[in-house]
Amino acid sequence: MKKLVFGAIAAATTAMSPIGASAQTEIQFWHAFTGRLGELVAAQVEEFNASQSDYKVVASHKGNYSETLNAGIAAFRAGEQPHVLMVFEVGTATMMAAEGAIKPVYEVMAESGAEFDPDAYIGAVKGYYTTTDGQMLSLPFNSSTPVLWVNRDAMEAAGVDPDTDLSTWQNVDSVLEQLKAGGEDCPLVTAWQSWIHLENFSAYHDVPFATRDNGFAGLDTELALNGEAQVAHLAKMGEWAKDGEFVYTGRRNEGGANFRAGECALFTESSAGYAGIKAEAEFAFDVRPLPYWEGVGNAPQNTIIGGASLWVMEGHEAEEYKGVGEFLSFLSSTPVQAKWHQDTGYLPITVAAGEATKEAGFYEENPGTDVAVKQMTANQPTANSKGIRLGSFDQIRGIIDEELEGIWAGDKTAQEAMDSAKERGDALLRRFEQANM
Repeated sequence: MKKLVFGAIAAATTAMSPIGASAQTEIQFWHAFTGRLGELVAAQVEEFNASQSDYKVVASHKGNYSETLNAGIAAFRAGEQPHVLMVFEVGTATMMAAEGAIKPVYEVMAESGAEFDPDAYIGAVKGYYTTTDGQMLSLPFNSSTPVLWVNRDAMEAAGVDPDTDLSTWQNVDSVLEQLKAGGEDCPLVTAWQSWIHLENFSAYHDVPFATRDNGFAGLDTELALNGEAQVAHLAKMGEWAKDGEFVYTGRRNEGGANFRAGECALFTESSAGYAGIKAEAEFAFDVRPLPYWEGVGNAPQNTIIGGASLWVMEGHEAEEYKGVGEFLSFLSSTPVQAKWHQDTGYLPITVAAGEATKEAGFYEENPGTDVAVKQMTANQPTANSKGIRLGSFDQIRGIIDEELEGIWAGDKTAQEAMDSAKERGDALLRRFEQANM
């Protein structure tokens, strides 16, 4: 009997009470969005609810990504799980291992009769959330990839041409030195350091982050993040930190506030930073492709996605799942997806939504907003650049963050830090493997 991360399945799969006398069937949707993104999700839910009278989606914010996943796990154990749970991409392997806790999206859509064509979804996005035979387990929702944001005003103030080529880290290295010399206090800041500077770095340079196709080929995987390419990049970032050219602000997106306030010149962050930057920045900005080290690996290959997908939880009534199918179909519809992509900077999850955005002239009117799409789809993904599917990945990221902080503080060399991250992370992978054999 497979041991599952959600605990005792038999005790937890009790169906939630039907709505009964209510004219509408309620669908509980738990998510992790606040701020502008939270407002946009609320607008989507309101639009769906207004579009029909059979179902009412109730959206609830449950904290950040980690907190939302943990809330879903706790609710399932208590038999109080929502119908739809937002789970960030690092929780994918955990959800896939939770047989009996999830109802695969392809089953939900088939049983509900809702409009659903798996071939309509962008391959680089869909592949992250499908089985080896192409069955979609969860619905891609907010998929993003890292890019480089440029504060043009800060560049000019430091005497640096804002149109300087920043496509390679070699060029960025030179520009950071110029920015510092020109009086810039925060030449470079980053969000999500592991996701951008290790996970995506590895994919973009076509080097493994982990063995066994980054975990896609089996649970018997080991970390490979202490390779030559990764260590060299982190060592250079350590030098930038020592010289005040890279300013570390935190493990998540704390640096976003600094950049949006105009305090930093360059910012490596999700393409979905667009919503907040557009709303708050009082300076001219660009979005550029994520830099790569020329001559390292097969760069530029393709970056990988971040963000989250929507998982359907077991233990509900058939009529409720029909409503879930209708809601997921609504979210995937071309008008809804195109608007979501344009408002947020998240990738369009369907080919049609991307084409509609292009035909509407959005990319021409908002230069750079197509960078993420091009970066993700420029090359056919390889085993190293399809994505990462590791058990206990949220905890492993915590280990990586701790080791990276040792580099930025000058307490460890990049090699020492990554060797330690591998040893500690591999121990978690073995425990996850044993629990799900």
